[in-house]
Amino acid sequence: MRTLYHGGAVYAPEQPATTALLVVDDRVAWLGNDADARPHADAADDVVDLVGALVTPAFVDAHVHVTETGLAQTGVHLSDATSVADALARVERAARRTDGPVHGHGWDERLWPERRPPTRAELDRAAGGRPVYLSRVDVHSAAVSSALAERAGLADLAGWSDDGLVERDAHHAARAAHRGALTPTDREPLHAAALDAAAAAGIGCVHEMSAPHIVPPDDLGQLVRADHPVRVRPFRGAAVRDASELAEVVAELGLPPDVPFAGLAGDLCVDGSIGSRTAAMRDPYADADTCGHTYLDAQQVRDHVVTCTHAALPAGFHVIGDRALDVVLGGLLAAETQVGAAELRAVGHRLEHVELVDADAIGTLARLGVTVSVQPAFDAAWGGDDGMYAERLGVERARATNPLADLRRAGVPLVFGSDSPVTPLDPWAGVAAAVRHHEASQRLLVRAAVDASTDSVLEPGGPATFAVWSCDLLVDGLPDLAAGASRQRCLRTVVAGRTAFDTLA
Repeated sequence: MRTLYHGGAVYAPEQPATTALLVVDDRVAWLGNDADARPHADAADDVVDLVGALVTPAFVDAHVHVTETGLAQTGVHLSDATSVADALARVERAARRTDGPVHGHGWDERLWPERRPPTRAELDRAAGGRPVYLSRVDVHSAAVSSALAERAGLADLAGWSDDGLVERDAHHAARAAHRGALTPTDREPLHAAALDAAAAAGIGCVHEMSAPHIVPPDDLGQLVRADHPVRVRPFRGAAVRDASELAEVVAELGLPPDVPFAGLAGDLCVDGSIGSRTAAMRDPYADADTCGHTYLDAQQVRDHVVTCTHAALPAGFHVIGDRALDVVLGGLLAAETQVGAAELRAVGHRLEHVELVDADAIGTLARLGVTVSVQPAFDAAWGGDDGMYAERLGVERARATNPLADLRRAGVPLVFGSDSPVTPLDPWAGVAAAVRHHEASQRLLVRAAVDASTDSVLEPGGPATFAVWSCDLLVDGLPDLAAGASRQRCLRTVVAGRTAFDTLA
C-alpha cells in the first residue's frame, strides 16, 4: 500500500520545510516538498491532501494503566462531581443499572464543600449494599462500601479507616479484590476502550504499568495479545531478590514469546502520593501530622536492581517524595558497588514520577543513567502557590516539585506520560504543561517536550508511525503553545502503517 500525504507541514527536524511524505506499507519511503511529490502521486494507491494539517511522530505515553483507564472511562465519573451528595447520586444511578460491583474514579475532596469523601455508610445506602470502590484522583486511596471491605478483609489491614477511606495495604487489597473479580471477558472491552482513546489522542505506544496490587498477572498477557494497532510496552511492578524469583514472575505473566518484556518496573511502589499524603517526605506534611509511608527499603531496592541488572532487564520504581528517593538512591548506590556503574547504565533503569528531587540526587541519577518518567500534567493540575502541592507541602516545597528543566540540564533522560487515569490521555496537554511549568526556571522548550513524548522521528526508512493534527499557528514547525492558544485535534493516527484512528477518511 502506497499513500502520499501532501499539502501540510511535516515535523522532521533533520529535514525542515517538509510538506509531504510517502508511506509504503509500514515504512516512511520519502519526505520532501509538494513540488517534488508529484511523481510519487502517480504511483500512489491513495493521495491525502492534508489541507495544512501537521504531521508528527505518534506520541508515546510512558506511564499508563490500561485496565484502570478503561474502568475509569466506563465507570462512575467523579472528576467533575461538585459535592459528596452529587457523587452519591451518581453511585446510586450506577447501582440501579447493574447487579454487580460499582466502580468510580476521580474524586478530590479538596474541591467539595464537605472537604471529605463519601463514607462507607453513605455508600452502603446509595448502592443498596453492593460492593463499591471509588478511587481518589491519584488512585492511592479510595472510598469503599461495607460489602467490599468485608469481601477483602480490609478492617485488619494497615491503612483501613472505619469510615471506609482506605490507603496503603488496605487500599491495595481493596483494589485487588475488585479487579480480581474481572474475568478476561470483562477486561477485553476495557482494554479496547483505553487503547481506542489513546489512538484518538495521537498516541501510538503506551507503557503499561502493571503491578500485583493493580491487576492480576494474566491481565498483562491478555493486553499485549490484543489485536490493536496501538503498541503496548509491558512493565510489571514486582520486586525480585534473585534469578529464580525473576523467572517465576515473568513466567506467571504469560507473555507471548515474540513480545519483548520491557522491565520489572512501573508501579513497584516505594511510597504513595502527595494528594493522599502517603508519599514519603523527609519533613511532615503542612496540613497533617505525617511524613507519609515507605513500602520498600534500600536493601530490597538493591536486590531488585542487582537481579535485574544481571538479567539485562530494566528495573524501576514508583517514587514521589524526597525520603522515598533517599531509599531508592541508597539501593542504587549499593547495587553499584556490586555490579558497577557501567553495568547499571547499560541496562537503563528507570524511576516513575520523582516529584521531589534535589541537586545531589539529580547528579546521581544522571551519573547512573537512570531514566526518569515524569508527568508534566501533574504540575498543571496541582502546582502553583495555591495548588494541591502548596496545600499539602507548603509553598516553598511545592515550588520545588517536578523540576523538569533541572533534570534535563543535568542529562537525565526524560520520558513523558500521563499516569492515566490520574490525568487524561492527552500528550499535547503534557507538552503544554512542561512548556508552561508554574516555575519559570523549570520550563522546557516545545521541541524538548515533544522529544520526551516520542520515541521515533519521521525519516526515510523509518517506521510509518505518526499522527495528523489540525492546529493553528506553527512556531518552528510545532504548534504555538502559549497560554490561550487553541488545542490540537487529532485527525489520524497510524502505527507501523496501520490506521489506529481516523477522521480524514
